Amino acid sequence: MATKKESKPRFIKGHQLECQVCKNDTFWERETLMNTPGMTLFGIEWANKRAQNYICDNCGYVHWFLE
Repeated sequence: MATKKESKPRFIKGHQLECQVCKNDTFWERETLMNTPGMTLFGIEWANKRAQNYICDNCGYVHWFLE
């Protein structure tokens, strides 16, 4: 599991993110690799898409964003 980093307000396309569960407005950030069976089979997981995650500092709910 990733180490907890700086928790702060985050913005998505100019809008401040608010937790969908508890309405908190501070999050810490991590990046997740979106593994697929085909890429894993051929050993090229690095080529999969990545998602940006913002984790609520209050309740832990994970918000996922793809580019």
